[in-house]
Amino acid sequence: MGLNEKPHEPIARLQHETLQGKASYDLADFEVPTGREEAWRFTPLSRLKGLHNGTAQVTGQVVTQAYTPAGVSAEWVGREDARIGRAYVPADRVSAQAYSAFEKALVVTVPKEAVPGEPIRIEVRGGGAEGASYGHIVVRVEPLAEAVVIIEHQGRAVYADNVEFVVGDGASLKVVSLQEWDDDAVHVSHHHAQLAKDATFRSFVVTLGGDLVRLSPSVSYTAPGGDADLAGVYFVDAGQHLEHRLLVDHSQRSCRSHVDYRGALQGQDAHAVWIGDVIIRVEAEGTDTYELNRNLILTDGARADSVPNLEILTGEVAGAGHASASGRLDDEHIFYLQARGIPFDEARRLVIRGFLGQLIERIEVDEIRERVMDAVEAELAR
Repeated sequence: MGLNEKPHEPIARLQHETLQGKASYDLADFEVPTGREEAWRFTPLSRLKGLHNGTAQVTGQVVTQAYTPAGVSAEWVGREDARIGRAYVPADRVSAQAYSAFEKALVVTVPKEAVPGEPIRIEVRGGGAEGASYGHIVVRVEPLAEAVVIIEHQGRAVYADNVEFVVGDGASLKVVSLQEWDDDAVHVSHHHAQLAKDATFRSFVVTLGGDLVRLSPSVSYTAPGGDADLAGVYFVDAGQHLEHRLLVDHSQRSCRSHVDYRGALQGQDAHAVWIGDVIIRVEAEGTDTYELNRNLILTDGARADSVPNLEILTGEVAGAGHASASGRLDDEHIFYLQARGIPFDEARRLVIRGFLGQLIERIEVDEIRERVMDAVEAELAR
């Protein structure tokens, strides 16, 4: 089925058509990537295990479970359900493959004006079987409601999925996404948040595990007053490829976005990729946006590619900027600590912990914040 044959017309269609080329639900509308395309030039296609070219057999075992507090519904539906695909239209071949191949989609709904007392938890676990698996999740927060969602990824899998966050008028959604896959896992995912009038969206991505993980968070606005905050932390070990490709599309007036991703890399062939795309359209007067990426390279043989892009089509903005920096540990910081009797290894850990901890402290769920800090400590102890 082509884009115009979808039974409903997604609001996100025009944004994706103009920013990322074609957008379609139909896999046949996308050519197999070769690695020469801008969107794929950093990704080692040979390590995708067939997710990009259709050779992956759909024989994997990935189980998704939702645990919801009272008043929040979770249901499994088919792709013909009108709530599927309204916020996001696949914009590359892997995303379209995931959309065409999932069996059932998980739809979580927070009703109007509800404020659940506990987080919504979604667990995605790979069972280790050979072959690929595909998924689709929709989280809907109705007007004036508030919710916290934790999405955990663990186990061994070759997995591609799309996740839609639909935030209603005056609603607030906070999401923590944890990528703690086994060392040989492959995960390609698109997270798209659609914000209505005066909606608030806070996202925190933690990527630690997996052989190759490629996440594409994006945000679009359907009315004025939307506020998006996208943060992320990643720790790349030898041989790992961790890639984050962000897109914020300001198409409405008086909206805000702030992006802050930080990573640390250690070991031979550790590779981090961060792409930050922000567009401010002609009609998006009063936009306030800033994006930042920092990488700390801890050893020889590690590589970080960081590409911020900002396109401004109107002169009436409240603020717009971007920054990117990649470098090694600051010798002065290490010397300062050593001069006070702290051994080199401990001084190094303190500096790295402080670098990543500034962001990790923003995770509002105590259990998750402590778990992430423990995981970082384990990485540093290697």
